[in-house]
Amino acid sequence: MKYNSKALWFVSLALLIFSSVSCSRGWLRSKIQERFQKKMDEKPAPIASSDLSQKIESPGDYTFTFPFDGIPRYYKIHVPKSYSPNKKTPLLFVLHGGGGDMEIQSNEDYYHQISKSEDNGHIVIFPNGYSKYKSGKIATWNAGNCCAEARDKKIDDVGFIKEILNYTTKQLHIDKSKVYSTGMSNGAMMSYRLACEMTDNLTAIATIAGTDNTISCNPSKPISVLHIHAKDDDKVLFYGGAGESFRDRSLVTDFVSVPKSISKWVQFNQCNPTPKRVLDEPGVTCDEYNECKEGVKVKLCVTENGGHSWPGGKKPSLFFGSASPSMAIKANDVMWDFFKDK
Repeated sequence: MKYNSKALWFVSLALLIFSSVSCSRGWLRSKIQERFQKKMDEKPAPIASSDLSQKIESPGDYTFTFPFDGIPRYYKIHVPKSYSPNKKTPLLFVLHGGGGDMEIQSNEDYYHQISKSEDNGHIVIFPNGYSKYKSGKIATWNAGNCCAEARDKKIDDVGFIKEILNYTTKQLHIDKSKVYSTGMSNGAMMSYRLACEMTDNLTAIATIAGTDNTISCNPSKPISVLHIHAKDDDKVLFYGGAGESFRDRSLVTDFVSVPKSISKWVQFNQCNPTPKRVLDEPGVTCDEYNECKEGVKVKLCVTENGGHSWPGGKKPSLFFGSASPSMAIKANDVMWDFFKDK
């Protein structure tokens, strides 16, 4: 095939323009990243107390810090108005999603955890995952095969949460028979890891939009598990895998599917493998596995839509895509109905 000089000139020009545009985009992306890093580096550390011997006798919000494995770690506690130092009180750990932090997860506009604590009378703790920034922002959990720097640096997040529980049981009158964990996305994955490795300290877990991606799992006893997931989740895909919206796949993993996660815990708990449909309403179904060892249960609630989000909440759009959360159920209500049955 022969090309005349004019055609070759146009081809050369097109390649030059394409190259220039690509370089410009790369330069712009680099500059945006530099500015973002600078902005994050300038954010101050959370204002927190390091006095972990302090008894908490009054309702309110508290933020604490302590060094763990040489790293400053942070967590928030909300104590409801109904709290009495003379009465044992249930405790719920609420773990943020990957790229989030304790401030986002405790934001009442998004997850309604504070109002649920007030209505229900339980204490809620919002631990902050590992972050390379002193502010604790853009944090992740080492949930096994996910996620990001917490996983890559092998951060001992199980040990960190155990230590929080150790301090909290000295500061507050906790009902040790009613300690629970829940989480969103990477936080849900971390709750699965806690179920594997902190089984003796937990009564039940509830996971939202995050599957079991643990590397090894040897629970010391049966434990109740509630899993809530949207069929159209575009990040942690219902039938397994990571969604296309993850720009850097190395930060996540090839997520285990919802059915495989449920099957794993049905087997661990030695439940009847045939579930009972306990809810069937427009936009949502819930199946419960009973006859499990020691009276525990495994429950799966599936919403038809809602994407990667917390049903009944409001999504922080910065992290979790475009779909609005399902309103077919409220995750907090389903969760506490499940917990109270244990």
